[in-house]
Amino acid sequence: MDDLKPASARVVAAAAERGLDIAISRFPEGTRTAADAAAAIGCEVGALAKSIVLMGDDGPLLVLTSGVNRVDYDKAAAAAGASGVRRADADEVRAATGYAIGGTAPFGHPSELTILADRDLLAFDTVWAAAGTPDSVFPLTPDELVRATGATVADVAA
Repeated sequence: MDDLKPASARVVAAAAERGLDIAISRFPEGTRTAADAAAAIGCEVGALAKSIVLMGDDGPLLVLTSGVNRVDYDKAAAAAGASGVRRADADEVRAATGYAIGGTAPFGHPSELTILADRDLLAFDTVWAAAGTPDSVFPLTPDELVRATGATVADVAA
């Protein structure tokens, strides 16, 4: 873990707090987009758990969605009990999660977030999530992802 960037080390520590022992993989070519990550990892784009930060009535909302899906804002708002949501800007993402866009991990945030998990992620044996930087990811099962994040599984796909 000594060679990990601080953001990735924070992800490993947060995973351990949740009973997970994760293995982070780094890809110098980057994993900023779902297509880039899938190509680098060698998995289906749908097996990527994209972290999308939205702003709602009660503050930030994290939506973990399948790499092939786009988030339907109305569905996400309804699942979170918000009257509406909008996409967070880069500063809001960093403030809410402690990570930059492209490397937003599903846990290890500075404070508790409402988290929704796209039900389409449950179709995969293994999903891949960002590990704090645009060039790092880690695998886990969908059940581990839901349990570790406390996410509510919902239909959030457009």
